[in-house]
Amino acid sequence: MTFETIKLDKEQSLAIVTLNRPDRLNSINAIMRRELLSAIQAVADDTDVRAVLITGAGRAFSAGQDLGERNLPRQQTPIDLGDSLRRGYNPIATAIRNLPKPVVCAVNGVAAGAGANLALACDLVVAKRSARFIQSFINIGLIPDCGGTWTLAHKVGQARATGLAMTGEAIHAEQAADWGLIWRCYSDESFGQASLELALALSQKPARALSAIKTAITKAPENTFEEQLALEAEYQKYCGESSDYREGVRAFLEKRSPVFKDR
Repeated sequence: MTFETIKLDKEQSLAIVTLNRPDRLNSINAIMRRELLSAIQAVADDTDVRAVLITGAGRAFSAGQDLGERNLPRQQTPIDLGDSLRRGYNPIATAIRNLPKPVVCAVNGVAAGAGANLALACDLVVAKRSARFIQSFINIGLIPDCGGTWTLAHKVGQARATGLAMTGEAIHAEQAADWGLIWRCYSDESFGQASLELALALSQKPARALSAIKTAITKAPENTFEEQLALEAEYQKYCGESSDYREGVRAFLEKRSPVFKDR
């Protein structure tokens, strides 16, 4: 596939999606929204892809919405931002959340506004130590979108979510990791290799179990404890019927590394 604002590459069974407008700090315009959704849909259908890595080109992950698209004359009818979300950002966040493959986001620099919440929609977020996350919406009179109000509240709790959203203060990667907003931060020097190795390692793990883990943890906040126990039993049955489970047990008993092949 040919893209204008992103790149889609493959390394072994890993798909690598790179936001590629470095001259605009990878700010997200209408073309990028369409291309991101197309790329996610493409990797969902690609049986050779077992994991996805999303990152940014240049010195930023994404500065968020390209405000050049929003700079209208005062007399012009306002853009329906709700429609923009329903047609543009929400399908991307939903596609990432529903993708039955692990999605790692490697935040290589500033992640602001929709760029921050696009990153936080992914399953595992890692960042350069020098990276920053900014809920910058308040500074232009908006609320966090792209799932931000849900993601922030679920990851760091109501008090911190409210503080980040209302103040628009930047949070550095190390503090984001301490708060549980992201999985881990790496030194700037090791970031590229470490994030790639993490995503490649996930691409070699049992695909059925990864998909079940993703769905089960997503459903946990809305389930009672008893409902979650029932869900675990259902998914464990599903995973236990796979050849990867048999291979994992056999490899453990034979004291060797397993080779997982299920798709």
